[in-house]
Amino acid sequence: MDWEKIVREISTKTASKIILLVLDGLGGLPIQGKTELEAAHTPNLDSLAAKSVCGLADPVFMGITPGSGPAHLSLFGYNPLKHLLGRGILEALGSGVEVAKNDLVARGNFATLRDNLIIDRRAGRIPTSANEKLCQRLNSSLKSVEGIEITLFPGKEHRFVVKFSGEGLSDALSDADSQKDNKPRVPAQALSKEAAKTAHIVNDFMDEVIDLLQDSPKANAVLLRGFSKHPSLPSMGELYKLKPAAIANYPMYKGLARLIGMDVLTAGQNLPELFATVEKNYKDYDFIYVHVKKTDSAGEDGNFKAKKEAIEESDTYIPRLLALKPEVLVVTSDHSTPSLLKSHSWHPNPFLLFSKTSQVDKVRRFTEKECSQGYLGRFQAIYAMSLMLAHAGKLKKFGA
Repeated sequence: MDWEKIVREISTKTASKIILLVLDGLGGLPIQGKTELEAAHTPNLDSLAAKSVCGLADPVFMGITPGSGPAHLSLFGYNPLKHLLGRGILEALGSGVEVAKNDLVARGNFATLRDNLIIDRRAGRIPTSANEKLCQRLNSSLKSVEGIEITLFPGKEHRFVVKFSGEGLSDALSDADSQKDNKPRVPAQALSKEAAKTAHIVNDFMDEVIDLLQDSPKANAVLLRGFSKHPSLPSMGELYKLKPAAIANYPMYKGLARLIGMDVLTAGQNLPELFATVEKNYKDYDFIYVHVKKTDSAGEDGNFKAKKEAIEESDTYIPRLLALKPEVLVVTSDHSTPSLLKSHSWHPNPFLLFSKTSQVDKVRRFTEKECSQGYLGRFQAIYAMSLMLAHAGKLKKFGA
């Protein structure tokens, strides 16, 4: 079935509004008998679940651990196996980096290298101000390699974007990142013959950074992943006849939103500012995507308590979303990030859809186990968008 072709034909413009709240990395695994969501005090989410239709959503397929890019694409109704996006282009666009047709971009971490082992992939989460100074230092010292100009753009804490500008670059490269601490450095590998030159350029760049940052106590190496060039995707406006907006803090999520035609609204760094931005702009859009990162960050740090508290803080804002009276309110996640694993996982995400047309089920708590008993059952997240559109009255009948 060509969903994109069908939805262009049956989607219709209406005044109804949809809010999609994504609590990043929400799903978990039990520690001392409970997941973070089960341990959290969430009276508002529980009350909402009792008035909603619920289920569990697999971001891609059962057993597949997704990156944030494909996981979000699924939620927005784009087939993540058809639209393969590198993390680099999402991070770059979200950071406001201009990416030309021939440019290659990647997402980077400053890291700590000792005796050829990466002992800290995040360089102690150096301050953003230190990151900015390091990028400035490297940009003034790096030499072009085989006619390719290299530029670093600082992000938050240890993160940055690197752009390689010139002719003949390929994004068919493996990640230059072991993904775990206390592992040897990993070079970028060419995944096609055409990418051999690019792999050489990238690895030379990483070696040069080590030479230039020998005197840096923490951030003395870089890791790169998500090599990508600029893709072409149909916009949400083209597919769904929506006027969509994104409210998010982190560059990757802003980049993906821009790539599919969302207006990215300026929001502060904390939840009060995030939800105030929703209220301020609600009347101007018919689809608002709200992204909360703290749940995922705490999960990746293995901090059960902090993730539980982030869930509880998010719960307090549910009444403010309901006060806006959207025709559809969905609360879910892009992927699970159990504190037990300290990483993304393949476990499905709890999902609730609140609407006057919801078939209310027997779920009474917004947890993984409870949602598994909902009417929606266990489904692929790519169906979330058609469910939201249908409950908002934005899909016409298909066929005669």
